[in-house]
Amino acid sequence: MSVPAVDRDDRARLRLWLRLLRTTRAVEGVLRERLAAEFGSTLPRFDVMAALDRAPDGMMMGELSRFLLVSNGNVTGIVERLVADGLVERMRRADDRRTAIVRLTPSGRTLFAEMAAAHAGWIDELLSDVTPARANDVAAVLGVFRSQWESET
Repeated sequence: MSVPAVDRDDRARLRLWLRLLRTTRAVEGVLRERLAAEFGSTLPRFDVMAALDRAPDGMMMGELSRFLLVSNGNVTGIVERLVADGLVERMRRADDRRTAIVRLTPSGRTLFAEMAAAHAGWIDELLSDVTPARANDVAAVLGVFRSQWESET
C-alpha cells in the first residue's frame, strides 16, 4: 500500500496542528495543577461549572453534554459530585418529569466566580507573550475553522 505524498501545504497544516496540540496540553496541564492546588477542583468540573454559569436558568443534561462535547456519562458523574457538594442543583421539569435541569446554586455561583477570576489571570499569565491583536487574529482564524468544521458535523 502506497502512502500519499505530503505537500508543503499539508506539512504547514500538520505543524499548526502539532503546535496547537502541544500548546493546549501545556496550558491544560498548568490549569489542572492550579485548579487542584487552589480550589481542590478538576478541569472537567470547572468546565461543567463554566457551562452552567452561562445558563443561569440551567441546562438539561443532554444540552450540557453537547455543549461540552462529551458523553452524557462523563457529565453525569461530575454533576453528581457537584450536587453532593452543594454547588449544583437538579430540578425536574414540570412538563417532563423524566428529564432534569441542572444549574449552579448560589454557593456554586460564588465559588465559580472565584475560580473564573483565577483562571482568567492564569491564562493571561500563560499567554502574556501574545499581544491582544495577535490573540484576536488567531482567534478569528480558529473561529473560521470551527465554523467550517461544525457545519460538516
